[in-house]
Amino acid sequence: MRLLPLLLSLVFPLCGTEGIDGMPAPPPMDIAHIERPSTPNTFLAAPADFTPKPDAVTDFHGDPDQLYAAVKRVALAQDRVYLHVAYDDRRQVHFVARSANANFPDLITAQITPDGNLILYSRSIYGHGDMGVNQTRVHAWLAALAAR
Repeated sequence: MRLLPLLLSLVFPLCGTEGIDGMPAPPPMDIAHIERPSTPNTFLAAPADFTPKPDAVTDFHGDPDQLYAAVKRVALAQDRVYLHVAYDDRRQVHFVARSANANFPDLITAQITPDGNLILYSRSIYGHGDMGVNQTRVHAWLAALAAR
């Protein structure tokens, strides 16, 4: 472990862990009832009619199982992204992404709707803001999915 994450772990304990270590597995999320915090450290991509209003609109129409598999492949192809837990029967999957220098963990949840659309919710565990990291991540994943 590098020095900066070790020092940060004195205040932010999860910076001193690797991958998903130290993080309890989240239960299945009721994705239809996301309650976003007031802090600007989340990013939500979802269909246009989704509530809460998404930051980016997704418009996938295809086989839900194929999209679910593609989301997992795209996510795990990213640097420092780890599968946390998958609820395959719900087509819902949770990932942890770690920042390159400080090892800050972010949580990303993907849900495939029955009609084959995607809800992608990325959020920081620590901090008030995220310097656009969650937005950048979601747009990169959406672009990679669209390229497939």
